[in-house]
Amino acid sequence: MATTGGEIQHGYPHVETVRAAITALYRRLSHDTVRTFALSVPPADVAFPDDDDLYLGVQRIARVMVRHLRLPDARMIISFRDMEHAGNVELTAGPEYFIELNARFKTHRRDIGAALAHEVMHVYLHRLDLSFPGTRDNEILTDTAAAYLGAGWLLLDAYRESSVSRQKLGYLTPEEFGYVLAKRGQVFGEDIAPWFTSPQGYDAYADGLARARRDERQPPLAGSGWASRRRYAKDRRHAREHPRAGGARPSVEPGAGYAFEGRAPLQVRFPCPVCHQRIRVPVRGRLRARCGLCGTVLECDT
Repeated sequence: MATTGGEIQHGYPHVETVRAAITALYRRLSHDTVRTFALSVPPADVAFPDDDDLYLGVQRIARVMVRHLRLPDARMIISFRDMEHAGNVELTAGPEYFIELNARFKTHRRDIGAALAHEVMHVYLHRLDLSFPGTRDNEILTDTAAAYLGAGWLLLDAYRESSVSRQKLGYLTPEEFGYVLAKRGQVFGEDIAPWFTSPQGYDAYADGLARARRDERQPPLAGSGWASRRRYAKDRRHAREHPRAGGARPSVEPGAGYAFEGRAPLQVRFPCPVCHQRIRVPVRGRLRARCGLCGTVLECDT
């Protein structure tokens, strides 16, 4: 897992990979299994007082992550060493997994839970046989899964940035972590905002929440705004008048656009705002559509 001591990247440069990771989780786990992660790891379970024994404490927090992810017979053997990254895990067939954490966590115990959330998620995804090609995308998948399944809020809370020091764990930007956590909160009705001890983490969560809410206001969803509805109507008219010209131009949000297909009847294809699986429905005014992947029922105005 990457750790940052230099300039911290902001914004949403990996948002398409993040959305693909959420879709992959639903495909691999199923809607019902994702729903079993309705409760996040609470702050009290990963608290690490300074007077606790280091190695007993780190094993306790590792067990919290193992239980949260329901990993059977997964024993984590954890050591510390000087390294560039925050942590590393040796992925084997099990039942024992060897995790190395950066030696600086010996004196920065508050962030051990964040580091272990990422590394234990590597084990979970390894057992699921779920991965993305390439190190970068696979690490983004791991960060996204940790956040979406209820442990990764710790990674955002480990983000701190000031004029004298800065720290960020993981490969997602702070805002992307906030986006995934907000998407999770929309599904489970969970508000983790009071848990943040990092003011910068809280701000990134608020930014991600605003971005996630925009996903729910994209045409042809009935809750879309006036300007986007006007653009959608123009694209729909163009698709009807020029059926051989292909689909409509992409929407404002990259990767979240609709496209028109077919001729009789005309259909519109758009991403589910929850799992980002593509949905195809006929263009015939108001209707309800149910996502076949996550089960979300969507009010649409096509």
